[in-house]
Amino acid sequence: MCDRVLPTATIGPMANRPLDKDREERIHNEIVVEAYGPEEQAMGWYVYMENKLEFPFLTRCVAERAISPLRVDDQVEVIGMGPEDECTREMFVLTPWDRRTLAVPLIQLTVVRGEDATHEAVEDWRYWVERGYGL
Repeated sequence: MCDRVLPTATIGPMANRPLDKDREERIHNEIVVEAYGPEEQAMGWYVYMENKLEFPFLTRCVAERAISPLRVDDQVEVIGMGPEDECTREMFVLTPWDRRTLAVPLIQLTVVRGEDATHEAVEDWRYWVERGYGL
């Protein structure tokens, strides 16, 4: 495992999610390897998501956000990654919404139906955020 110091927690206490050594190792060796600031970490996450997520996949909203129209238990199909310039502070994914395509925060969603790699990538992001690392 990388000996680099982890980013400072940016949201909530780290106790929200127990430490998962295997997931920590994968994240630090595959996603944020040699990323020394928030911009580089965001780029690492964006590239990882583009490579791992297999579109389309079905999700369920697990948390409401003021910036999103989704409500808990809404099911939406994810059809792509949000624009790169929107993913500098958190990951956004695209979903059809009211005759257009809308970018919603990935942290709002859990995978209902999708490939194993998709499940793993979404859970990696959820783990990262819930541990308080953020971007």
